[in-house]
Amino acid sequence: MTSIAVEKAEAIERAKEHFGKLLIEQLERVERMKTAEDWLDYSKVKPIIIGIAGGDGIGPIICQHAQRILAFLLQDEIKNGRVELRPIEGLTIENRAKQMKAIPDDVLEQLKACHVILKGPTTTPKKGDPWPNIESANVAMRRELDLFANVRPVRVPDQGIDWMFFRENTEDVYVLGSKGINVTDDLAIDFKVITTQGSDRIIRLAFEYAKKNNIKKVTVVTKANVVKTTDGKFLQVAAEVAKDYPGIEWDDWFIDIMTAKLLDPSRRSEFRVIVLPNLYGDIITDEAAQIQGGVGTAGSANIGKRYAMFEAIHGTAPRMVEEGRAQYADPSSIIKAAAMLLNHIGFVEKAQQLDMALDICSLFERKIQVTGRPGGATGAEFAEYIVETLQSPDLASKWQSYQ
Repeated sequence: MTSIAVEKAEAIERAKEHFGKLLIEQLERVERMKTAEDWLDYSKVKPIIIGIAGGDGIGPIICQHAQRILAFLLQDEIKNGRVELRPIEGLTIENRAKQMKAIPDDVLEQLKACHVILKGPTTTPKKGDPWPNIESANVAMRRELDLFANVRPVRVPDQGIDWMFFRENTEDVYVLGSKGINVTDDLAIDFKVITTQGSDRIIRLAFEYAKKNNIKKVTVVTKANVVKTTDGKFLQVAAEVAKDYPGIEWDDWFIDIMTAKLLDPSRRSEFRVIVLPNLYGDIITDEAAQIQGGVGTAGSANIGKRYAMFEAIHGTAPRMVEEGRAQYADPSSIIKAAAMLLNHIGFVEKAQQLDMALDICSLFERKIQVTGRPGGATGAEFAEYIVETLQSPDLASKWQSYQ
């Protein structure tokens, strides 16, 4: 055997050993999903602990604005001990890099002591950054808290757009994105994982949402014509789940043509509830947010049976911080996330009020505008505009007049 052949054989054995460990991890995860606890009933929890984790860059600033609004809306519940707003310290890139962990152990402990979390954007290092190549805090949090459903609404009423995206959160290429292997200097391989249980729970959640909201159609998005095994399993599970919802039509689209159809004014209003694996969901929800007005306008829910995390979908905006413009960052996305949080924990009317106030302030009335630069409103001024609007005695009728 030549030395080159020996090197290749050794590389293959190392890769097989690495892959074997990943298989064991994933099979153990499947067993945990099979025995997962039931959904938490927030009506039986006192106090409901809402953790506020600022994150990096503009994150702590915009989270302050959202916290100001939550404190206003929940002032009675906070006073009587029904709700607690709790700051979460240490979810910064500096602390994560220092401890070389996506989420340091003490921070994870703080997060697990909460019931729901409002989270600002966090830095995920890439090649060339000054930070070590640690895993995404978002990916780690979704895995550690089993936040399997990423739920993102996008609404543009004057264009007939009313979409609700259900993106699977704990599988696909993201869950193993930091566990690929350089087999040799010339060959790098990453891994994609889709399970029956993971697919079933996200697809079923999408159908349940459609059923509860009297929506008659669910769209499943994959690339099953090319990625036949994993995406094929997701599509197969969808077909099985759909049998339990005979009153709801479903169809499937490939991710490439779906991205095009969301830009097609003649077709995009036909879509309502869209469910898809992790990577495709990440891409297409950012496209959808841009149609709505930019990623700064969109909120996001990350939901599991025991925990839930709500966040802005945009990044940390380091350039704004470097240029001294962080106070002008648009908090609309994190405020939208706060409304979703309120709805999730059972304060449906307060969530609706916040949604209406946000629409009035950012889409319709627009007495002040956040531009991201001096000359526009600061995030704090916009948050106060929201609070003033919430105090309007005719909030619902004012909102209705714009529809």
